[in-house]
Amino acid sequence: MSDTIAGPDGKPRCRWAASAPDFMHYHDTEWGFPVDDDFRLFEKLSLEGFQAGLSWRTILAKRENFRAVFHGFDYHRVARFTERDVQRLLKNEGIIRHRGKIEAVINNARHAVELAKSEGSLAAYLWRYEAERGRPAPTQAIATSDESVALSKALKKQGWKFVGPTTMYAFMQAMGLVDDHVETCAVRAKVEKARKVFKRPVR
Repeated sequence: MSDTIAGPDGKPRCRWAASAPDFMHYHDTEWGFPVDDDFRLFEKLSLEGFQAGLSWRTILAKRENFRAVFHGFDYHRVARFTERDVQRLLKNEGIIRHRGKIEAVINNARHAVELAKSEGSLAAYLWRYEAERGRPAPTQAIATSDESVALSKALKKQGWKFVGPTTMYAFMQAMGLVDDHVETCAVRAKVEKARKVFKRPVR
């Protein structure tokens, strides 16, 4: 089976982009493009945690609801959430009502505040785990990498939750820390161009 499928313009896309109605736009405009915004990075870390055991389609459909209840994933605000907020979120049908995952976001927000304070920004820290640039795209059959394992271990050591190696690899794929668009995907060249001009955050 081919790794690609024709997009609406007839050009090849990664095959997974056609597996759900919302995926093609997400694939073409977000997935793999480099991100240095702390709140967007924290959002993706959080949503990947919510996805554990579920599908990305489920999470993507609820993403705007997640953004609303977690204040745009401003981790400074989320870090101040209390048990009352947890109870409020557990009643919200617009998100995944899983106590452990909700509490993990709050816990991780508090660690994100500390990390950004010590490292200058969350982005500066996370981009240290970028995959080697220019490496060939895999077949998308892999679920972890040396970098995702290292990032997972580092965050867990600091107290983060729901940040296993597979979750971190999905995060890295989505946020541009690795370009896993297959070689023949029409979007891969756009992502590579974006990565070449992207200014890696230092602080």
